[in-house]
Amino acid sequence: MTTGQLHLNAFLMNTGHHEASWRLAESDPFAHVSLDHFIRLARIAERGTFDSLFLADGPQLWSSLAQRPAGALEPLTLLTALATATEHIGLIATASTSYNSPYNLARKFASLDIISGGRAGWNIVTTAGKEAARNFGLEHEPAHADRYARAGEFLDVALKLWDSWEDDAIVGDKAAGVWGDDTKIHPARHQGTYFSVEGALNVPRTPQGYPLLVQAGSSEDGREFASRYAEAVFTAQQTIEDARAFYADLKSRTAAVGRDPDHVKVLPGIVPVIGATEAEALAKERELEDHIVHHHGVANLERLLQLPAGSLELDRLLPTDLPPESAVEGAKSRYTLVVELARRDRLTVRQLIGRLGGGRGHLTFAGTPEQVADAIETWFTQGAADGFNIMPPVLPSGLDAFVDHVVPILRTRGLLRTEYGPRQTLRQRYGLPRPANQYAQPVHA
Repeated sequence: MTTGQLHLNAFLMNTGHHEASWRLAESDPFAHVSLDHFIRLARIAERGTFDSLFLADGPQLWSSLAQRPAGALEPLTLLTALATATEHIGLIATASTSYNSPYNLARKFASLDIISGGRAGWNIVTTAGKEAARNFGLEHEPAHADRYARAGEFLDVALKLWDSWEDDAIVGDKAAGVWGDDTKIHPARHQGTYFSVEGALNVPRTPQGYPLLVQAGSSEDGREFASRYAEAVFTAQQTIEDARAFYADLKSRTAAVGRDPDHVKVLPGIVPVIGATEAEALAKERELEDHIVHHHGVANLERLLQLPAGSLELDRLLPTDLPPESAVEGAKSRYTLVVELARRDRLTVRQLIGRLGGGRGHLTFAGTPEQVADAIETWFTQGAADGFNIMPPVLPSGLDAFVDHVVPILRTRGLLRTEYGPRQTLRQRYGLPRPANQYAQPVHA
């Protein structure tokens, strides 16, 4: 049984996580490129004393322009702006190890951590899909195992770079004319399979040492990677039984590699559709589903399932001869989740699209604030989660509703802080230690 207080992360996605959210009368279809919109969302989440907020990203155009607001501001740039508009909340950006270099990305995250006073986090992704690959001169996406092997080496290099300045490298001795101590600088000197990086980072060691490391893959390779590196894991689970199994497995793997299981926080996604009554919440859910344009959903499903265009029919079940996860080179865990959901609940393609429209496989829950709080508390106390990735279906109204009506209940139950208290880094907020520099000599009393 999990005890203590919840960790809450606000997953911000343009007009909301539901694909039809932009069609509602309340929504601004241009919000995805509005700094004011994101500042407003960040301040709502901070009012709710969330640990952090999170921006997804990918180096490709995500969807048809006809379907929903497409394209996104680059997250590290946007979060740097949000750092100046907030005081406490953590700032987690998604960045790919497949289509970046360790030196540049380590420098960007170090800069965000310094600018924000120690609030930076990195959601580490390996980026599936041929569309992204072709944007970087590749005809085919790298194999799943190769992407994770590259990611592991990428992290090893980034950690060397973040540690390449010892904490006391800056001396600032004006009288002696000595600004820094060159003996406290440690060039990476890395020669590996995927990367060759010689020098030290050109940014000092940051308030956190390095950013909070977040990961979201739930495949076998993803779990192994998380057990070695991740300090928070975003996961999609449809049932509490599946969530408990994932939670136990990840904690066990973390312990097996010699890490403290309490130093990795498991945060399933939840899409809360909130109404004053259950009937009102269900009516809101139906309104969103009624605004889905189904041919977009069919095309998205065919891409996920790696089927030829025209393979799926709206009012039929999924084909019985879909390939196993082992044959999939894309998003393996999401593929399995969607297929198992459709099989378990015997959903037609139309019904499956409706279920996926709000959270793309994350748990969608419609109910009163009390019912939403009950669901969160049950998963938290029954060993299924250390907290939640809150994914409002419509923004900003869905986040406002959660903060105004669910957060007070969680606070009354002792599950969530009532205020932030003294300024803390994101690591401190998640109950994690500041990592020791791998090159520094220990100080003996």
